[in-house]
Amino acid sequence: MGTYTRILYQIVFHTQHWEPTLTKRNREKLFAFIAGILIKKNCFVYQVGGIEDHIHIATHVHPVISVSGLVKDIKLACVDLIRTEKLFPHFKAWDEGFGAFTYTPEAQKNLIQYVLNQEIHHKHESAREEYLRLLREFNIEFEEKYI
Repeated sequence: MGTYTRILYQIVFHTQHWEPTLTKRNREKLFAFIAGILIKKNCFVYQVGGIEDHIHIATHVHPVISVSGLVKDIKLACVDLIRTEKLFPHFKAWDEGFGAFTYTPEAQKNLIQYVLNQEIHHKHESAREEYLRLLREFNIEFEEKYI
């Protein structure tokens, strides 16, 4: 018998201290790189997006992969890419941790648009405010000093 899952995740992680170092010029290259990592790990990529200080990933994670391991691998590989290709000269590091939120299949289309339209969305809400809102919407307990 096979293993069958369909868990739609939105994964969010940000630069150290929310520093706006992911300049627009090379962001698409970073997003494509992240998508490539997900594909190599047999995850289905719906959308990768973000702005200067954080990344959003809409994906289905393969059932044999842990979300925390996946995020760790993405962050490490991205740091290597950023430094090797000098994509973002002022980038220092990713902050510790991440957020992972699950959605129903019916929410897939809206989630993809949300991730795709991050620049528009963040004209009205900072990335930090967005992250806090998501944590509250999903009833996740947190200490604000660690955000």
